[in-house]
Amino acid sequence: MNKFFYILFIPILAFGQPNVEKAEKLIKEKQFERAEGVLTSYVNDHPNHIRAIELLGDAYGHQKKWDKAIIEFKKLVDADAHNANYYYKYGGVLGMKALSVNKLKAVGIIGDAKTAFLKAAELDPEHIDVRWALVELYMQLPGIIGGSKNKSLRYANELENLSKVDGYLAKGYIHEYDDEPELAEKYYKQALEIGGSVTCFDKLTSFYENQNQPKKAIKNIEQAYKKHNRNAMHYQIGKVCADYNIQLEKGERCLLVFIENHSVKDGVPIEWGYFRLAQIRKNKLDKTGALKWINKALAVRADFVQAEEEKAKILAL
Repeated sequence: MNKFFYILFIPILAFGQPNVEKAEKLIKEKQFERAEGVLTSYVNDHPNHIRAIELLGDAYGHQKKWDKAIIEFKKLVDADAHNANYYYKYGGVLGMKALSVNKLKAVGIIGDAKTAFLKAAELDPEHIDVRWALVELYMQLPGIIGGSKNKSLRYANELENLSKVDGYLAKGYIHEYDDEPELAEKYYKQALEIGGSVTCFDKLTSFYENQNQPKKAIKNIEQAYKKHNRNAMHYQIGKVCADYNIQLEKGERCLLVFIENHSVKDGVPIEWGYFRLAQIRKNKLDKTGALKWINKALAVRADFVQAEEEKAKILAL
């Protein structure tokens, strides 16, 4: 129950009220605490403003304030019992709340989340995100509290009818989770063949990494780069090379290209490039080179915990 929750909090439409527009802009800019401040007072003054309530729930959700988000999204489903997206968001924050408490408390909350997701699916037969949520939910729940591979496959089939790519990715996820790597690879490859998106490449790369097949992961990223030409893919190759201590020369070349062409669009902070170069130099037993790069990473971000830990390993060489 991880990937689909980010989607829950993407704003949908803007309205005319200045405060609501301001809050929506703040959320898009990831200034969630400021958006919360604007919206809290606005909703207090306008308790029936549906869009403001939704945005406040979004702001709480982004900050992992699950209890407060649950309250706001419950208002939405009470106000409009025919809106599938409201049930989807309500189920999502309930699910995230369940992940944050002990197993005993989680059982009842998960039941409410499942009910909300099923209602959303019933209300909107074409709601892709809620079907993804149900695929993941049924796979991750223990059988004793309602988990079911068959039910998960049922929603994967519904996804396939709506979008073959999503259906194949969902089936890849199910079989990977159920430790059936051959079937998982088959479906991930089918999704990639039809879709060819960065997401499809990423799913197959992650699968190969999880299966401890770094050479296949690197080859897949290289194919992704040929199609999409994204600088971040240089980082991905360097990361795999560093993590698995293979093809170190290639990994180093890719990371240097990543750093040279780095921009915020890459989605990976530049200090991670320095960190991976330090790993590669450490793998080559080059203590001086490793220290050079790890110190560059720490110069960018002094509270880089992973870099501090890596520096200790380098100093121990």
